[in-house]
Amino acid sequence: MFAPIYLGLISGTSADAIDAALVTFEGDRPHTVATSATPYAADTRQRILDLALDREVANFDRSGALDVEIGHAFADAAEALIAGSGVDRQHIRALGSHGQTLWHRPYARHPFTIQLGDPNVLAERLRITTVADFRRRDLAAGGQGAPLAPAFHAACLSAPDEVRAVLNLGGIANLTLLTPDAPVRGFDTGPASGLMDAWCQEHTGAAFDGNGELATRGQIDKALLARWMADPYFSRAAPKSTGRETFQLQWLRMQLQGDESIADVQATLLALTVQTVVEALRRECPQTARVIGCGGGVHNGRLMAVLREALAPVHLDTTASHGIDPDYVEAIAFAWLARETLEGRPGNRPEVTGARGPRVLGAIWPA
Repeated sequence: MFAPIYLGLISGTSADAIDAALVTFEGDRPHTVATSATPYAADTRQRILDLALDREVANFDRSGALDVEIGHAFADAAEALIAGSGVDRQHIRALGSHGQTLWHRPYARHPFTIQLGDPNVLAERLRITTVADFRRRDLAAGGQGAPLAPAFHAACLSAPDEVRAVLNLGGIANLTLLTPDAPVRGFDTGPASGLMDAWCQEHTGAAFDGNGELATRGQIDKALLARWMADPYFSRAAPKSTGRETFQLQWLRMQLQGDESIADVQATLLALTVQTVVEALRRECPQTARVIGCGGGVHNGRLMAVLREALAPVHLDTTASHGIDPDYVEAIAFAWLARETLEGRPGNRPEVTGARGPRVLGAIWPA
């Protein structure tokens, strides 16, 4: 008797790669079978960023074609992972696809969120039951539609005797607050790797600041940091979520005076990530004893060192210390959410998103 396998797929706000994970679950505890990160074709990524950053005017032709193109890219990534793992796809009960966020507007008059990656393409090509469109039911119920990973964090990373926070350092940073015998809470704190990557790429050509080397060469511009910190998002009460539609290069440049060095801006961006995370944690959950990091930012040695110093005496480690690869936490989370949907269980947490109540998330496309 084979344990059912679930496949999770996601590309984050950086749009650098499609993360895929094949997992089984023992209760809520994931056991990873295989993982992969498949970069987008360069022209596909460029079209995603052009639309997401308003460098190109969106229209139905462009966004509709990109929806299908990303669907095929996700299917290619899944096909490669399945083939490389040796898993018989008949043992895969379902896949959960987050897709690629293009727009996220929870504060609009009519709140909406758009993730591309047509699930019809996935179901048709892979012949695997597909669960997708996870965010919009929560929005319809008055929530932010994000973040959704806290439900998974609570299921597999909480402890009965320790107050913990899970810190995802993706393009945007978000915190999940895990207090024993209390509802899980969580929210986006602000920019993380997204702005640092964008600034680094624009000025050095490198896709990211490897190990924080550019930031290490710079000095924190305290006046610039204060101008950025004055953005009202950082003091807004949770529930709250944000994304690249707010924290992009245009937002960054609005506060520059023009004489800043490239390295100093990078160092200040890193300080912005650290300060917004630490202040949010101390404001919302000062009793936290442990912060568990995940996401690509955990590989930035400079960022982690500065965070560790700023958080002290709170202990900082990563999900690797808890048996989960930090690069694939979100992919595994959407595999888990697909399982919850098929079982008819809610996948959101109203205390996190602000929804009117628990909701079963997503729609199901049969194999």
